Amino acid sequence: MAICSPSSPSESAGSSSAKSWIVHGVVAGAAIAVAIGAHAYLGRFRKFRSRVVGIIPARYASSRFPGKPLVDILGKPMIQRTWERAKLAATLDRIVVATDDEKIAECCQGFGADVIMTSESCKNGTERCNESLQKLEKKYDVVVNIQGDEPLIEPEIIDGIVKALQATPDAVFSTAVTSLRPEDALDPNRVKCVVDNKGYAVYFSRGLIPYNKSGTVNPQFPYLLHLGIQSYDSKFLKIYPQLPATPLQLEEDLEQLKVLENGYKMKVIKVDHEAHGVDAPEDVEKIETLMREQNLS
Repeated sequence: MAICSPSSPSESAGSSSAKSWIVHGVVAGAAIAVAIGAHAYLGRFRKFRSRVVGIIPARYASSRFPGKPLVDILGKPMIQRTWERAKLAATLDRIVVATDDEKIAECCQGFGADVIMTSESCKNGTERCNESLQKLEKKYDVVVNIQGDEPLIEPEIIDGIVKALQATPDAVFSTAVTSLRPEDALDPNRVKCVVDNKGYAVYFSRGLIPYNKSGTVNPQFPYLLHLGIQSYDSKFLKIYPQLPATPLQLEEDLEQLKVLENGYKMKVIKVDHEAHGVDAPEDVEKIETLMREQNLS
């Protein structure tokens, strides 16, 4: 008995047509499935680290410049000028000032900022951001640490580091650098950075890096200056205070090194920005002069 018998021509044509329909159906179904899968994937990607809060840490008792957040810059406290610039960023869902000082809190509330009171035990701005995050009712995926002593911070830089972190799942931290001016090369208050060829931070230092064997500044080398602004994945920020302090962090007094030494990745973007942070009282006059030149009120 035959297991199968040959088909007649009409049966063969019908079978061919059926097979063709099945193949087309499978292909169409696969295309639809791919489209649905892609849509779902892109949907997830769009939602990745999408909720963003900007936090401006501010403390009164700075060793180098006590009361720095409240210093007057052309008629407004510096903290207000930083807050006003941050408000222009498109990626921030909310902005708060985190402080342990009542005078700063009262000042900020006076010009309309949301304020979160933090403890005096915070060792740095990152820990102050973490404490603030825990006190916020709404949950956020990304926290941007906006330095209160950058009254001319560009909103595009804020948006840039947020987008960099959103686009780099293996990084837990992002920050920005710009070109280092030769006159700042040996200033320990100007933090330098070196980056690998994929845009991840290798090291930060108060000294000049890289440092050549001649021991002089090479005017042809593109040294990078770290801009203080940085953003964190909120899950990482919660564990940051529990990470052990590291030798390089303590020696350089740079919190970014704690992240790198503990094996985490940090994404770095390069921007065209003249750094105008206020590290010392004499920087205030420089800022005011620049603002007058650029007609910034």
